[in-house]
Amino acid sequence: MKFVKAHACGNDFLVVEGPCEIEQAIALCRRHTGVGADGVEVLEKSANRSGAIRLINADGSIAEISGNGTRCVAAWMAHISHAAPGDVIHLETDAGPRACRVVSANYPHFQMAAGMGIPTVRHAMVMLPQGLAVEGYVVNTGNPHFVLFADNAEFQVHGLDWRSVGKAICFHPDFPEQTNVEFVRVIDTNTIHISIYERGVGPTTSSGTGTCASAVAGITSGRAASPLKIVAEGGEQSVTWPGEGAEITLTGPAEIICTGEAFLD
Repeated sequence: MKFVKAHACGNDFLVVEGPCEIEQAIALCRRHTGVGADGVEVLEKSANRSGAIRLINADGSIAEISGNGTRCVAAWMAHISHAAPGDVIHLETDAGPRACRVVSANYPHFQMAAGMGIPTVRHAMVMLPQGLAVEGYVVNTGNPHFVLFADNAEFQVHGLDWRSVGKAICFHPDFPEQTNVEFVRVIDTNTIHISIYERGVGPTTSSGTGTCASAVAGITSGRAASPLKIVAEGGEQSVTWPGEGAEITLTGPAEIICTGEAFLD
């Protein structure tokens, strides 16, 4: 099976021009016996700079969308179509259409500005098994997120490690289809740092939709303002969001790592 491997801030994906079965995607994503990735973007091209994608996570679950994965696919399509800065790649996702504008193209490095749809957000409270209440925001950026704020550099909540809290919230009964979880530390009005527990993956270095969700929660709660710089373990992205009823724009890097062919049983 031929593939393209790309990453956005360390969040890595395999782009496969379908078909690709779930079992094949799981095998491809294995770090030691496969190619290794957080997920597979199955691409069906319909035109020179437009196509449809379906995301299969490393555990075989289907995700509505990945902001970073969408940007990786758009970067590859920009390369093969010889797109220049200002050109737009149109992609259909399970969360709806997304338009990705090429900001810069210096193969294998790209900067892409992606329209990420209109988010929804509401304040919420989750009770952890220990009886601890966690306050945050339920945000939908095409897929589900729970965003909470931490006041320490370790992103601890009630003195607990963010990874264990993230897992508990991800699989919480309040979220029957599971949820992505972001931990936000506000640096200043236009800068936040985040850590991410991703549904279907676990702790990860970056998430495009998680970056957007964190920005929406920060702006909605009055802790931050647009435009906003969001720094995760894997690197920096930026979000512009005018507010309720408006579309989010996510800008960040995408890098093509390699192309190849995997041999599957």
